Amino acid sequence: MTEIAISAARSQLGDLVRRAAHGRETIALTDHGHVAALLVSPQVIEDLEDSLAVADYQRRKAEGTLGEGIPHEEVGRILGLRP
Repeated sequence: MTEIAISAARSQLGDLVRRAAHGRETIALTDHGHVAALLVSPQVIEDLEDSLAVADYQRRKAEGTLGEGIPHEEVGRILGLRP
């Protein structure tokens, strides 16, 4: 993870955003030496959300608390993939 002070980041913001977005590099913006915010690729967040959803599903499955769900055919209709 690259750390950069907020004051220095102002003049480099475009480059920093591109590095985070395309290089999947995490940029830590610091304020008085403490990390105040992170610049990360949206894909990183999506991957984390997917992992969290899978972990939650596995937990509920292990606990026996899964609902009935939606039949595959109904999902196809909802998504407009089936008549």
